[in-house]
Amino acid sequence: MMGLEKTTRMNYLFDFYQELLTPKQRSYMMLYYLDDHSLGEIAEAYDITRQAVYDNIRRTEAMLEEYEAKLQLFGKFQKRQQLVAEFEKEPIADERVQEFLNQLKELD
Repeated sequence: MMGLEKTTRMNYLFDFYQELLTPKQRSYMMLYYLDDHSLGEIAEAYDITRQAVYDNIRRTEAMLEEYEAKLQLFGKFQKRQQLVAEFEKEPIADERVQEFLNQLKELD
């Protein structure tokens, strides 16, 4: 997976599953992916080795992927987004259908 694509995916997975992580895992992931800190900067802030930060982030990424494989919250989100986009391409005359579409958009 390429850099930006992986970062985007990890940000989404983190959004969906962060409550399942430990506070330390959440903190490392936020600093690395959301705040764009380097491994060295995180290591310095926590007074640990760069390798320890790297290992923790990689394990957390694997956990997030495992959660997604089982729960598929991100996949379902993407599918809903795709369906809404397809609906929006066509004019909708029925007000009830338009209201359902609006409700679907609000879920995300």
